[in-house]
Amino acid sequence: MIFISQTMQEILPQLQKSLKTEDSLTFCVLNPDEYEGYAGHSVLINSQSYCYRGYKAWIDLAELLSCKMLTPRLDTYPLVKLTFVKLSIESFHTQHKHQEKYGTSSPFAQIHKMEEPAFYYYYTQALANINIAQRKSILNLGINRGDEFDVIQKSVEKSVYDSMHFVGIDHSQSAITDAKERFKSYKNMYFYTEDINNIAQLGLGKFDTLISIGTLQSPSIAFKTLFMSLVQEYLTENSSIILGFPNSRWIGGEMLYGAKVPHYAMSEMGLLLSDIMFCKKYLQQKKYRVTITGKQYLFLTATKIQK
Repeated sequence: MIFISQTMQEILPQLQKSLKTEDSLTFCVLNPDEYEGYAGHSVLINSQSYCYRGYKAWIDLAELLSCKMLTPRLDTYPLVKLTFVKLSIESFHTQHKHQEKYGTSSPFAQIHKMEEPAFYYYYTQALANINIAQRKSILNLGINRGDEFDVIQKSVEKSVYDSMHFVGIDHSQSAITDAKERFKSYKNMYFYTEDINNIAQLGLGKFDTLISIGTLQSPSIAFKTLFMSLVQEYLTENSSIILGFPNSRWIGGEMLYGAKVPHYAMSEMGLLLSDIMFCKKYLQQKKYRVTITGKQYLFLTATKIQK
């Protein structure tokens, strides 16, 4: 296939049709290095009109088609050859029978969110928003192997980190065992294997920072009730909060944009946005300053307004 001047309205349905029977597609387009501008601009080269699109447009298209784009290959000037390969449908989302869905031997353990720029950038931005270096006690619900704590460690001075008090909770025994081993040289870090619904029995006290990434929306949790109790019972007067809401799915080695809910073939963000807006309104009533950032994960960051 060669796409020279075709519009996206022509290209998308053609690729969708081909992918119903093929596992990969190869086609030629104008080499994006030959021009700089916005997608859809007409470029005249050797009396031939080409429709320009940057590599980002093609990568976005591959993602929408549940494919990954292989390394482009130069073709006859001024074309470049692109190949889209269907992603494997294997995902931790579908591993319901696994003994520990989020354990160290599960498909989830293969995911390293901090290596995804779209996750890491917004998480570190959230840490900056709450002025993490000024925080003294941090509670992380759904800590797994401790990646969020590791980033904090690399974001502040050692003396500051050593003065902080960290508590991480997760229901996965193997993940908590891994976290304990990972941070065993630190005396200010405590990890507990516990269902978040039962954290009252741990007698944790109060914290000036709460972090929870993609955990409070779990089906077994009464999200709104638990969130309000966390704010009321576990946070100090001048506290801060970072909540990460998944707006993505992990499939075939890729973090695909778009929240997925049962009974919808498409991405549907109604429940996601409803939860975020509930938290925002509730926290504003409690005199927090709230911001929402992110893309594949939406980060709600809140800091108590000083009196």
